[in-house]
Amino acid sequence: MTGNPQPDGKSQEPVEEAFTLPAQQVQLSMEKLQNFDYLLNNFFVLDPSTTISQEELNIGSLMEKDLTLKQDNSAPQILIYHSHSQEGFADSKEGDPSTSVLAVGDYLEQILVEQYGYQVIHLKDTFDIVDGQIDRSAAYDYALEKVEQVLEENPSIEVVIDLHRDGVPDDVHLATEINGKPTAQIMFFNGLSKSKTNGPIDYLYNPYISDNLAFSFRLEYEAAQYYPDLTRCVYLKCYRYNLHVRPKSLLLEVGAQTNTFEEAKNAMEPFAVILNKVLKGE
Repeated sequence: MTGNPQPDGKSQEPVEEAFTLPAQQVQLSMEKLQNFDYLLNNFFVLDPSTTISQEELNIGSLMEKDLTLKQDNSAPQILIYHSHSQEGFADSKEGDPSTSVLAVGDYLEQILVEQYGYQVIHLKDTFDIVDGQIDRSAAYDYALEKVEQVLEENPSIEVVIDLHRDGVPDDVHLATEINGKPTAQIMFFNGLSKSKTNGPIDYLYNPYISDNLAFSFRLEYEAAQYYPDLTRCVYLKCYRYNLHVRPKSLLLEVGAQTNTFEEAKNAMEPFAVILNKVLKGE
């Protein structure tokens, strides 16, 4: 594993376009959202490995969480990293980080820094490379060790984003068009640390499950109103995925292996807009 925590986006070409919140396109019904089945079926996908109750997935608790950023940009506020650093896209060059999820993370960092003024650390360690080969069997463990080190050194960080790309059947293309640009669809991924068969997974304890869920849902909620085709869902599974490191921890899937790198990169523009909206409580 290589790499040190440092902001890298500023070394790229400056972001010339200003990314602003568009006119609201969809008005969501709070009355409908109060219905557990409607909420679950329209905004979430529940993996067969886990389960969730109406008490855990309650629109009141999801909307009432204070997700605003408290730290100003005099210190690091956001951490971006990649548990699976070698994930690429349809036109990526194998072993070339400039066409992989690492470069998508670079672009997200650049927008957050240059357009919104956040202070961001982007880790580009290769947690899924062992002895020169791709090996993801312990990638989350390696990532956790480094992420905890960075958070200990930078306690001001409030938002932690693990940026991935999904894997889908080869005939599936997760794309839409936003602002005239071909754009990969994104998905939020949450671990519930709970097995459908055996209940809570004690060794994967996460005190921030409700906070994580609220963060993902609020991003999904805002996207559904302003960029209706951008997001796929909030996917719920039984494990933890290192989301326990901060209340505002997020696992973000950007497109899939059938998307182009450009589509994935373009998705960071509307995502940054809704992330900024949620963090500012607007």
